[in-house]
Amino acid sequence: MAFRGRRPEHGGPPELFYDENEARKYVRNSRMIDIQTKMAGRALELLYLPEGQPCYLLDVGCGSGLSGDYLSDEGHYWVGIDISPAMLDAALDRDTEGDVLLGDMGQGIPFKPGSFDGCISISAVQWLCNANKKSDNPAKRLYCFFSSLYSVLARGARAVLQLYPENSEQLELITTQAMKAGFTGGVVVDYPNSAKAKKFYLCLLSGPSSFLPKGLSDQKDGDEERESAFTKESLCLLHRVPHRAARRGMVRKSRDWVLEKKERRRRQGKEVRPDTQYTGRKRKPYF
Repeated sequence: MAFRGRRPEHGGPPELFYDENEARKYVRNSRMIDIQTKMAGRALELLYLPEGQPCYLLDVGCGSGLSGDYLSDEGHYWVGIDISPAMLDAALDRDTEGDVLLGDMGQGIPFKPGSFDGCISISAVQWLCNANKKSDNPAKRLYCFFSSLYSVLARGARAVLQLYPENSEQLELITTQAMKAGFTGGVVVDYPNSAKAKKFYLCLLSGPSSFLPKGLSDQKDGDEERESAFTKESLCLLHRVPHRAARRGMVRKSRDWVLEKKERRRRQGKEVRPDTQYTGRKRKPYF
C-alpha cells in the first residue's frame, strides 16, 4: 500500500483505515508523494533489472498508484493490487498507466505462474502481521502471500518489499515465511543509524543467487554503501540449502525424503496434502 507515513499501530484493517479521507492525502500531500517516489525509486534500483529493457512488474499494495507512476516514468509496465477500494479509486482518478486490481494479498496473488519480471511493494507487507479477526492467522497469510508471489515471478526474478517491522520478532516472522515459500535473499537496511531515514527492504530472490545488494550508509564519507550481513543479529534472511545438498544421504521414499519433496512442491505453488504422522510411513502389504 503506497507509503503510509505511519506504522499499522491503530490495529484496524487497512481497507477501513485507508478510506476516502486518507486516500486524498496521497494525492494532495507533496511530502508524501516525494517520499513515496523516492522509496519506489530505491526499490526499483534494488531489483537490478536489465538496463534499457522494459519489464512487466507487480506492485503489491499499490495504493493510489504513486509507485506505479515512477515505474511508468522509468519505462516499465506494471499491475497493482491493493485491498483498499478508496485508494484504488484515487489511482483511477489520477489516470495511472498501470492496471489495478482489488484484492487481499494475504489470500494470494491471483496471476498465472511466471507472469512478472519483478515485484516491488512499499509499506504493505507488515499489515499481514495483524490479526484483525479471529480467523486471521498471520503466519498462514504471510505464507499464502509469499508462496503465490514465488509462483507468479519468472524464474530468477527479484521482489523488493519495503516494510516497517514493529520489532525483531515481526521481521523474523516475515522472513521465515518467505524462506518457507522458497525465496532466498536478505534484508537491506538503508541509513541504519538514523531514526527517521532508516528503511528496511526485504530483497527476495526466486532463483539461485548469492548476490545481495548493499544498504545505503548515513556516514560522512557519503556515498559508501553498507552491506547487510547474513546474521541473526542483523535479522537477515539466511540462504536456503540447495535441494541437492539437502537430499544427500536421504534414503529414497523415506519420511525425510517425502517431506523434502512435498516442501519443494509447495514452494513451486502446487497443491500438496498436509503433513501428518502417517506421511512417509510404509504400508503393510495386502494379501
